[in-house]
Amino acid sequence: MHVAVIILNWNGRKYMEQFLPTLIQYSKDEAEIVVADNASTDDSVSFLRSAYPDVRIIQNSENCGFAKGYNLALRQVEADYYILLNSDIEVTENWIAPVIELMEEDELIAACQPKIRSFHEPKKFEYAGAAGGFIDKYGYPFCRGRIFLSIEEDHGQYDETSEIFWATGACMFVKAKLFHQMGGLDDDFFAHMEEIDFCWRLKNNGYKIMYCPHSTVFHIGGGTLPKASWRKTYLNFRNNFFLLYKNLPDDRLIPVFTIRLLLDGIAAMKFLFQAGFKDFWAVTQAHMSFYRSFGKIKQKRKGLKHGTMKDVYGKNIVVEYYLKGKRKYSQLNLTKFYLE
Repeated sequence: MHVAVIILNWNGRKYMEQFLPTLIQYSKDEAEIVVADNASTDDSVSFLRSAYPDVRIIQNSENCGFAKGYNLALRQVEADYYILLNSDIEVTENWIAPVIELMEEDELIAACQPKIRSFHEPKKFEYAGAAGGFIDKYGYPFCRGRIFLSIEEDHGQYDETSEIFWATGACMFVKAKLFHQMGGLDDDFFAHMEEIDFCWRLKNNGYKIMYCPHSTVFHIGGGTLPKASWRKTYLNFRNNFFLLYKNLPDDRLIPVFTIRLLLDGIAAMKFLFQAGFKDFWAVTQAHMSFYRSFGKIKQKRKGLKHGTMKDVYGKNIVVEYYLKGKRKYSQLNLTKFYLE
């Protein structure tokens, strides 16, 4: 069995200097290590060639984002399992074997993530993935251990192996054959939520996404776009509409988009009065981009299986969080997950 760890790098020399030694120490006997460089303008490539000549380098001709960057690179990597790993992650001893062992137990397990904790606050989960991802019935993502900006400390409350809705792209284990069968990540997303779309497509084809608590990594987060970036706001709102339209059941399209137009309008006004014009304009531009892309997204939908709502939270997480004060996954009504 061949496992490949693939890091997509863009101007991330500082992270490779910091985290590659540990990655090599804890992975060299179990996996090939590949760095896919997205046309970095720093000296990432020359540094790698000098300091780590045994690390394979794949060079993309341009910075084509997370989704396309990985798609281009993984076409050149032959393996049974891919591990998509952010450059700003510190791995720990025995981080690979427990996940691979879990995935080998069931041919329907297509992707899996480990426990993701914060590098800067190690007792806490990390925003991008925590203990496994979910979405609510209107497409808002959240995690066990993280709802919006409320992040829990890890007290072992999520130490059971569980089926989840999406595995974080910060550290995603995926069966290589299925990655390619599903067409990989959607290039049009560029970055953000492409892993949710990918996992939803897998689930719509009958596969499982899992969380493995017996493997832990530590993530800095925000290495490419900071949380306060208007560009991140734009991508998150636009890509959320992309993934909803591609994957929702037919009978959910009109109800969901009707409510989301209202909620996105409220969010835009909130940004305008609290964060300034840039984020307000980012939401507006996100919607305009979706409408301009509608024909293309509609064609993609026609070529996909869609319909599963399994593991989708059947209430509105915005209402649960902001109006009802539910800050933790354990406070949600867990009987309200769709079971079909």
